[in-house]
Amino acid sequence: MQYRTLGRSGLKVSVLSMGTFTFGGAGDFGMVGGQGVPEARKLVDLCIEHGVNLFDTANMYSTGLAEEILGEVLDGRRNDVLITSKARMRIGDGPNDEGTSRFHLIRECERSLKRLRTDHIDIYYMHEWDGITPVEETMAALDTLVQQGKVRYVGCSNYSGWQVMKSLGVSERDRRPRFVTQQIHYTLEAREAEYELLPISVDQGLGVLVWSPLAAGLLSGKHRRGKPAPQGSRQFAGWSEPPIRDEGKLWNIVDVLVEIGEAHNVSAAQVALAWLLGRPAISSLVVGGRNEEQFLQNFKAIDLKLTSEENERLNKVSQIPMIYPYWHQANFASDRFCEADLALHGDKPDKKH
Repeated sequence: MQYRTLGRSGLKVSVLSMGTFTFGGAGDFGMVGGQGVPEARKLVDLCIEHGVNLFDTANMYSTGLAEEILGEVLDGRRNDVLITSKARMRIGDGPNDEGTSRFHLIRECERSLKRLRTDHIDIYYMHEWDGITPVEETMAALDTLVQQGKVRYVGCSNYSGWQVMKSLGVSERDRRPRFVTQQIHYTLEAREAEYELLPISVDQGLGVLVWSPLAAGLLSGKHRRGKPAPQGSRQFAGWSEPPIRDEGKLWNIVDVLVEIGEAHNVSAAQVALAWLLGRPAISSLVVGGRNEEQFLQNFKAIDLKLTSEENERLNKVSQIPMIYPYWHQANFASDRFCEADLALHGDKPDKKH
């Protein structure tokens, strides 16, 4: 296993972390998986044996059941690993059962701690933006949780660029703990994070964790052009996230992944993960799986080294358009780009757009 520092913090995280999205299987989460304690224990044991030190969950995964299962499985070895959890999504019918208000965050953190059988959460994410609650209230509530020792680090997930920067600005102005990481969706098929979220991470020293790095399995190589979704997959069960806006482009990407994988005698999934691990600001990829073999295959991506030509092929087939103002900057500002600018522009052709 390899470890990377999480942004500008001193925290070391494994480059692959384990997601618990499939634990529990309550409600709609049954489309994704339904692992109980025995199945979850086998997978957690396997991950720990291979050096994974970060386990990702959320209060809304199977309405808390995923946290309960993870807490039971890690009982007795909690202090050997890192746990992340999240709050913001609706978890009940009451008017305060969602959001990032002081009331909701402190209550949900305390509930998560009980389910996880621990006295602290290592990284606590705001799972989604809340445009109603003042940012000052959210950051003050997180400060309270940090001061109480219930949370060690704070982060955000699924924020836009201006929302991240507003939160960082408020925490610095008010001398509150600032986000050290963001958890985002970022894949060869969905590179929109390169417009703002990756440059912000480089510039502001945020570590990046990637959720669903294989696009819910669509980049695994098991899904191919013109073929139905494999039985047992999320898509077969009706799960529609993440959205695919250009199916033709998706299959072009998969074709290249498969070709490169065959050249290395590895799977398309391993190539997709290796590409992500080479991107700017990436700290860890949150991977899940239904069985031990899927995790074992994912671990092999850590040692896969793609050539510059292979990276160029992948970048070209997955390239995103230069929307304004980025095409203008590419034309007139490229001689003064900083490292953060290159998180978007670094692998683009050196020509006018």
